[in-house]
Amino acid sequence: MVEPVPQNAAEDDAERPEEEPSSSGRRSSHRRGKTSKKRSFWKELPILIVVALVLTILIQQFLAKVFMIPSGSMESTLHGCTGCFGDRVLVDRVVYDFTDPSPGDVIVFKGPESWNHAEITSEESSNIIVKGLRGLGSLIGFAPPDERDFVKRVIAVGGQTVQCCDARNRVIVDGKALDEPYIHWESPEKQTQDPFEPVKVPEGRLWVMGDNRNASGDSRYQGGGGPNATIPLDNVIGKARIIVLPPSRWGGVTDHNPQESAQPAALSAPAWQQGIPLGVGTAAAFPVVFFGRRLSAGLRKSVKRKR
Repeated sequence: MVEPVPQNAAEDDAERPEEEPSSSGRRSSHRRGKTSKKRSFWKELPILIVVALVLTILIQQFLAKVFMIPSGSMESTLHGCTGCFGDRVLVDRVVYDFTDPSPGDVIVFKGPESWNHAEITSEESSNIIVKGLRGLGSLIGFAPPDERDFVKRVIAVGGQTVQCCDARNRVIVDGKALDEPYIHWESPEKQTQDPFEPVKVPEGRLWVMGDNRNASGDSRYQGGGGPNATIPLDNVIGKARIIVLPPSRWGGVTDHNPQESAQPAALSAPAWQQGIPLGVGTAAAFPVVFFGRRLSAGLRKSVKRKR
């Protein structure tokens, strides 16, 4: 028995979209679905980019930050120069939550108020968009940092006494001359360090110096030198670990401890003191010669009388 055909069956068939046959003879019903998926991806792409940027900023603020080396004060350990592509280093922001910086560590820190000589000069733009892009670039390590940020090497810590130099032109900490193979001499004609008087580093602070010893504004000069030029531990941002850019300079950042192989210092006296022995010897020579001649003459007379 034949079932009756509904009256609206023909209308339903007319409203259905005609399916295109596939290569296997079957009609494809996924064409519209694929089109909608492509549109969905392009809509989500900006969201993915924003999320990636936010995660990058959070990671750099709390875990590790890419920092651009803005000057040549740490040559040749870290490369930086005006108008060139300086080193980008990965700075560990977590390690000093569990321990304090040690001698030899290369650290990035915020310069204290007493540090009034910046090593770089930021070129501020009045354009809001340019300023925003520069700020974003600084956050992710691809723009110059704030001019108050510095990178130096820890030389002495709280409670230690530092001075310069011994007879072999070495920095002295607690009476021992440091072993500093990382020192860079920018000028072959001047391979000596500027001397400074003994400074006892206050507790909770650090004495820092650049590896490019004669081209670094550090604890020797900032704030007039002395204890006022030391760095509070709270100002330390993190420890430089790895050079990440450019690829030709990939590698770790040396944290050689200069105090580990320190030797007793061979202290030299000031020039006027070095001349004292010669002066004393010269002055003593005259009476010695004079009395020696008198004695010799007296002995000769005595011998003649006995004869």
